[in-house]
Amino acid sequence: MSMMSEFKEFALKGNVMDLAVGVIIGAAFGKIVDSMVNDLIMPLVGAVIGNVDFSSMYVILGQVPEGVGAGLAELKKAGVPVFAYGNFLTIAVNFVILAFIIFMMVKQMNRLKREAPPPPPAPAVTPEDILLLRQIRDSLKK
Repeated sequence: MSMMSEFKEFALKGNVMDLAVGVIIGAAFGKIVDSMVNDLIMPLVGAVIGNVDFSSMYVILGQVPEGVGAGLAELKKAGVPVFAYGNFLTIAVNFVILAFIIFMMVKQMNRLKREAPPPPPAPAVTPEDILLLRQIRDSLKK
């Protein structure tokens, strides 16, 4: 079998196509969850704990050059080392939500894919010689 035909067989298998579709949908779904965390959940959490903006939660670890603003994006662009724990919290919440949703999806798929229990085994057919031996045994008992 040539390498091209092997590759074609591999690429056209159902599992590879399912994986490709899963990766594409997962990337789009990740963007939705990212937007949900950044635009909906974290602002609500910030409001509940006192109007805190998580993107502004960081500690500057180095010297800030003159003319560089105090914003996180400006500091990173200038190459200033920054301990951005607010950004980490946002990404951690994003991961937890995404992991929970994937867990629920896998759990639902496993529930839907459960196979019916196997049928009970068919009764064994007794060979004819055993039947004859049983008849002889029973006739000797009489």
